Amino acid sequence: MHDVIPTTPGSDRSLLVASLACFAVAGVANAAVDGAGLTLGATAIAIAGVYCVARYAQTVTRRALARTALGFWVAFLGVAGGHAVGLETIGSVAPGPAGATVVALTAVTWATLLTAAGATIFLGFREYGSPAPADEQMLDGETSDSL
Repeated sequence: MHDVIPTTPGSDRSLLVASLACFAVAGVANAAVDGAGLTLGATAIAIAGVYCVARYAQTVTRRALARTALGFWVAFLGVAGGHAVGLETIGSVAPGPAGATVVALTAVTWATLLTAAGATIFLGFREYGSPAPADEQMLDGETSDSL
């Protein structure tokens, strides 16, 4: 028996959660403020979110990264449907203050959009040019058709 408990790749999603938080804060800060200084701060927070997505992309398999990207694109499309209706309309119908609902929906929109885009971009880097991690390198006789 082994003394170490095996963990599956991608079992630690704290980097993904951190990137979602960074993107949500950056999106709300950028949408709510007109000052150049706060926009630069929001950009710095978004860059930290991209860094977290990049680190997450290095820790998971290609298949898990593809599922993550697809899941966030589906989530973004679901949230974007609320924009067609209007965030203020949803805020007036939802319980609680309308302004808080609008800010929350804006944060979720930015977080899902930027995480989906980041995961897709890093999946593309992995597919088209970046060297694969050791567990995904092709062995003699294998094909690259399997995902």
